[in-house]
Amino acid sequence: MDIIKSIQHEQMKNKIPVLDVGNTVRVHVRIKEGNRERIQVFEGIIIKKQGGGVNETFTVRRISYGVGVEKTFLVHSPLVEKVEVVRVGKARRAKLFYLRDRIGKASKTKEKLGARIENKEIILKEEMVEEVAAPEEAPAVETTEVVAEETVDTVKEEAVEEVKEAPKAE
Repeated sequence: MDIIKSIQHEQMKNKIPVLDVGNTVRVHVRIKEGNRERIQVFEGIIIKKQGGGVNETFTVRRISYGVGVEKTFLVHSPLVEKVEVVRVGKARRAKLFYLRDRIGKASKTKEKLGARIENKEIILKEEMVEEVAAPEEAPAVETTEVVAEETVDTVKEEAVEEVKEAPKAE
């Protein structure tokens, strides 16, 4: 892997939710105000998804006090705490920009009949758990060959060959 891909791989989350255009989602975003942090929930319909890898984004739209509000979130951002699917919507287009012109009930997508609301996640990186194992002895090797060992006698300094048979395992 080259340097850029390895840095991007480090920045990516291990698990990301399955997000589809047309779904109504509740996005939990971490907001920092001064020295305090809190989590704010933004609920709306996903109107578009774009990008890929670390730069993957999704845009959520909702109507707040009669005004349409759209926010774009990075999927792999550390500020996005979690994304919950509230409703599974039926969309026949990749981008639902036509919802910007609609008001009230017309600005909602139809619900898929029989769709279960499941918070599925895609696992991008396996969490590496290093197991520290005690050093094990080398496994016993079963051989039927004759092993010859050479020993040196220190007194006489002459080589003596001894022939030993390997123990037979049954």
